[in-house]
Amino acid sequence: MAIFGNIESIKSQITNPKFEKAFLYIQKLQDKNSFEHKELLNTNLNECNKIVLDENTFILKQSYITKDKKDCLFESHKKYIDIQYMFEGDEIMEVENINNLTLLKDYNESLDYANYSQSNNASILKIKENELAIFYPQDAHMPCIKIDKNKKVIKAVFKIAV
Repeated sequence: MAIFGNIESIKSQITNPKFEKAFLYIQKLQDKNSFEHKELLNTNLNECNKIVLDENTFILKQSYITKDKKDCLFESHKKYIDIQYMFEGDEIMEVENINNLTLLKDYNESLDYANYSQSNNASILKIKENELAIFYPQDAHMPCIKIDKNKKVIKAVFKIAV
């Protein structure tokens, strides 16, 4: 099941060395004087930039406007674990086991992506600035949902090979 919270609480729960580079990068993002912080802060609206950290880890730096829930779908991945770090703003992310959802779009291996219908039984996470959520392959997740109004967020999505 998904794990969420601030970087300190997450690091105390996950000791797998696979996550180390992502956690170090998140700490750099939190340092307002770092190059990484300034670079992500300057991400333009609707931009998504890929940064490769190593052969098992990459980052998607993105900025967008949150959406109404009706305009979102659940997604899951088989090859990568998602770490979604909220750099600026906040949003709702729903999470549900893939076995409890109806598949809408078959898994696309080249995109590492499948889509599912919405659910009335999903768990609801409110992810605020400087918090993160980790989603494993069995965790269908629906990010990008507005909390009270549509607003801009800046996020770093880390992809960790399974």
